[in-house]
Amino acid sequence: MEEKRQRNIAGFYLILYIVAAVVLVLNQPLYNRTLHSNPPDEVVRYKVPLYICNHGTLPTGFEEELTFVDVDYTYGFYTLLPHIAQGYAMRFVKLFTDSELALLYTARFVNVCFGLMMAYIVVLIGKRLFADRRMQWLFCFLVMLLPQSLFLHTYVNSDSLCLLSTALMLYGLIRGYGDDFSVKSCLILALGVILCALSYYNAYGFIVSSILLFTAHFFQQKDGKCRFAWASFWKKGLFIALLVLLCISWQFVRNFLLYDGDFLGISTKEAFMKAGGTIRDTYYSRGESLFAMLFGTSFFPKLAVSVISNYGSVSIYTWPVVYVFYLLLFTVGIIGRILVRDKGSGPKALFVHANMIFCMLMPLLLLVRYAYTIDYQAQGRYILPGIIPFMYYVCSGIERLPVWRRSTEKRKDIAAAILLAGIAAALLLSIVSAMPYYLQSDVLWE
Repeated sequence: MEEKRQRNIAGFYLILYIVAAVVLVLNQPLYNRTLHSNPPDEVVRYKVPLYICNHGTLPTGFEEELTFVDVDYTYGFYTLLPHIAQGYAMRFVKLFTDSELALLYTARFVNVCFGLMMAYIVVLIGKRLFADRRMQWLFCFLVMLLPQSLFLHTYVNSDSLCLLSTALMLYGLIRGYGDDFSVKSCLILALGVILCALSYYNAYGFIVSSILLFTAHFFQQKDGKCRFAWASFWKKGLFIALLVLLCISWQFVRNFLLYDGDFLGISTKEAFMKAGGTIRDTYYSRGESLFAMLFGTSFFPKLAVSVISNYGSVSIYTWPVVYVFYLLLFTVGIIGRILVRDKGSGPKALFVHANMIFCMLMPLLLLVRYAYTIDYQAQGRYILPGIIPFMYYVCSGIERLPVWRRSTEKRKDIAAAILLAGIAAALLLSIVSAMPYYLQSDVLWE
């Protein structure tokens, strides 16, 4: 009976993800007279896989085909792996049809597939983090079916692959701590690092933490002394490092050769923007303080809302009840986590938690710097790389609450069912609230 219930929940979880993603993929516009409905930056990003599709080669950031009206930069300077996957999938579809709509949907469905792979990895992570199956599924639903999280897997961007990479790195680390970094765990961790390095810079904190946590594992307590397992560390560490370098070096060597030593391409992109005569009005350029931006504006409220649900071009909101539901859930979970402490947590556990907090804060710090110096964007999608550790703390906090611990199994089942149903309802409400804007969109194909 219990196994059947778990299969039903798993089926509902995956089907809801697929149905919701497909609905968004098929209804979001690309080129639109009203920017209100466009997915963030997709108009510009889509030109990169389209270039790869048409030419079969990788573009530089200077290609005229990548430029767009009123946009002073291109995405050709960024890491290209997500767009390579989209572009060559489009190139395959183009063998059968020249439909521009089919090509767009192909690029978007590549990200849907990345999200589906992430959904599976998140289930594996949940099983290792929580003994209680109710918490396993609450964790999975919160990570994958948060409206804004699912939204990132439905249009052309680099965020989708980035989120998958964080899931792989965390799963590789969790497995590695359990099996002393077997070959499989090393391969999973290496794959996560590779995908992260080639997808999005704002999640690079996970790479740093992966290195630190991998190293920390080899400190072992024996005979009352702390020793470091050098032989095992070098054997497994070099295996991961060589595999990662072998797979990612092409991107950075290419940038180094194309952009006069700028292996990340960021400085070249900024120089390209300045050469275009664009001077952006920022808090930094106006001489205003960072404090004024953070606390003199609605920066944090906008960030909180857009982390939960903010479709279109960060302009389509959902019903207030969705935001209230999630903010209450997050608040209760974090309070439970803070107030009910771990008993007997050793230095290694504390080090793990410090790294997870770092992984959540790093995207936020990068966003604050970007918003202050380059372009004011209080967009929650930029900090979603930290969603897995954050949702872990929310779920573990709920699990620690006295009211949860003292409840009977039946009451826990009922509470979990209500929470899962609430998450599903919040996702559906967010999609329904966006549909009027999407359906009235007048799509203009070039």
